[in-house]
Amino acid sequence: MEGFTDVEYVAVGTRNAPEALAEGRADLSMWTVPGLIPYVDAGLPLVMLAGVHSGCYELFGNDRVRAIRDLKGKTVAASAPGTAPYFTLAWFLKKNGLSVKDVTVVNLEPGPAAQAFVAGQNDAAMTYEPYLSTVRSAPQAGKIIATTLDYPMIMDTFGCTPKFLADNPKAAQALTDSYFEAVAMIQKDPAKSYEIMGADVKQSGEQFGASAKYLRWQDKAANQKFFNGELQQFSKEAGDLLLEIGSIKAMPDVTTLYDTQFIK
Repeated sequence: MEGFTDVEYVAVGTRNAPEALAEGRADLSMWTVPGLIPYVDAGLPLVMLAGVHSGCYELFGNDRVRAIRDLKGKTVAASAPGTAPYFTLAWFLKKNGLSVKDVTVVNLEPGPAAQAFVAGQNDAAMTYEPYLSTVRSAPQAGKIIATTLDYPMIMDTFGCTPKFLADNPKAAQALTDSYFEAVAMIQKDPAKSYEIMGADVKQSGEQFGASAKYLRWQDKAANQKFFNGELQQFSKEAGDLLLEIGSIKAMPDVTTLYDTQFIK
């Protein structure tokens, strides 16, 4: 990971990352697969380079919600349509015979959603780390109803625009190689790795490590498997759901969503 200090980190937020790339305010960013598809459908040219991790979203319910099917007629806090948390909620519901039309969705970002849930607002909330800790530390607020480990369908990935990729292939390769080095470091020295990552989200190494047990980091072999069949199969099902909930008008050509030359 040498040379990483040469990279300028810009905090733009998950929802604004694709626009930052398209407008030239950033060169590389992260997003989920279902979060990327609506942007590409809207005309923003973006391409994935590698997958980072899966298993980071959780749905919490209060005492009146013990299972996903209990959400019918209830209020759920989740990010706006077109985002990964909203899609995850829709996916959970569909897998249990419901849809977003069966619930009232209150559009709150993951942090405010967790805080509102702990304060007794809404029947359920979709959130992720580091905000999950807010809910886990208040067990009286409810229980975990479902996670993306139960329903493997969210993969955080990173990528860029086709133009940046064409102009800077060495930078794209360096970033991808650095990510795989980071995964190797997590496996070899998790305590130090969690300390480094925890500092970025104002958590101790132990706190981040407790959160990280819900993540599945994707090494090179996992990436090769994901982009060679798993992504294509998932994208079709995800596209059908995105069309159903109105997040896209048409499913983009899956082959335009990724470039695997840097994970070989």
